[in-house]
Amino acid sequence: MPRMPGPRLTGLGGGLFCAALMLVLGCLDLLLFGASTTLYGVLFLPVCVLTAAWVHRNDLLTAPVVVPIAFAVGLLPVAESSGGLGGRLMGLVTALATEAGWLYGGTLLAALLVLARRIRLVKRRAARNRRSV
Repeated sequence: MPRMPGPRLTGLGGGLFCAALMLVLGCLDLLLFGASTTLYGVLFLPVCVLTAAWVHRNDLLTAPVVVPIAFAVGLLPVAESSGGLGGRLMGLVTALATEAGWLYGGTLLAALLVLARRIRLVKRRAARNRRSV
């Protein structure tokens, strides 16, 4: 049975995919679970894996860069705020500080997956060059 090809996103497409999905998940978390930052962090991990797996091989280095940005974007509806722009900003900074473990874990997960894909790509290229010589 032939393997289904996965989507291949450009660097910008991967960033937009990741940010939009995290924003949707943040809004759903707020509506369904009352802004659980732990649930938000858990949902962040599979998004990191999907982003790193679906980004095009030419844009591999963008995945570990865009996932922390997407984490912050999606955290906007989840972060507590006391009203106004200053309160929202303070809530975002506080949430980023308290949920840094999820942020670092997801970013590390994306970086490791990208590194594994890059190593596999280099090995394939070296094998192809050895056969052609």
